[in-house]
Amino acid sequence: MESKEEIKKDKEPIISIRGLYKSFDELDILEDVNIDIYRGENLVVMGLSGAGKSVLIKIIIGLIPPDKGTIKVLGRDITKLKGKELDAVRLHIGFSFQGSALYDSMSVRENLEFPLRMNRKKLTKQEIDAEVAEVLEAVGLKDKIDVMPADLSGGQRKRIGIARTLILKPEIMLYDEPTAGLDPITSDEINQLINSVQQKYNTSSIIITHDLTCAKTTGNKIGMLLDGTFKKVGTFDEVFNPKGDKEVEEEIKHFYNYNFIE
Repeated sequence: MESKEEIKKDKEPIISIRGLYKSFDELDILEDVNIDIYRGENLVVMGLSGAGKSVLIKIIIGLIPPDKGTIKVLGRDITKLKGKELDAVRLHIGFSFQGSALYDSMSVRENLEFPLRMNRKKLTKQEIDAEVAEVLEAVGLKDKIDVMPADLSGGQRKRIGIARTLILKPEIMLYDEPTAGLDPITSDEINQLINSVQQKYNTSSIIITHDLTCAKTTGNKIGMLLDGTFKKVGTFDEVFNPKGDKEVEEEIKHFYNYNFIE
């Protein structure tokens, strides 16, 4: 399996994090986090449970404030935004939840129409139908348009969840454990879909995963979050063949051996 090619970087990153700290009570979660993500780049964030991966995502979308640091998203420091200004930035960010987060009482069509009706209220029925058809085509499930979520497989639910995120055409995609609970074949299909979304929509993505195959398949850049900070950032091979710092080498080796990769 070949590592993904490095993305040609624009002058300004689409997400830039500097000096980020976050604690809860006396527990330090994130300590001096610094990272840049460029347009069209997939960053995979890896680390053991409790390493702060989900906290990092929540800070990026403004759900929880940092204790210190700057988080620029699309050129705006989200730590200084509130209300409508923060909501306006969030409209450019799509979040694919681990559990797909579909409304079980709505058909696939209705699930996909819902964010359009909430956020783009001037669209006609014909325009909505066209948008729904486009994203279903993108995830390869046009034939499931009138199916209920309960009648979808786990992989299909993941795909529809991604489609619902894509329908607002976000510039940034956030994937939370996209292959969790899926068999190897379905996991590979989701990995290829993430790559397809990146190529078709030129999205910048953060992918939280424990799945080493997912990381190697989808990541242009891997960030290994250890002890609250990115101890190693680079391609898959650079991260998992570290040289220089023996302590970091041992921590990454432990993480690698704990997981399984083909």
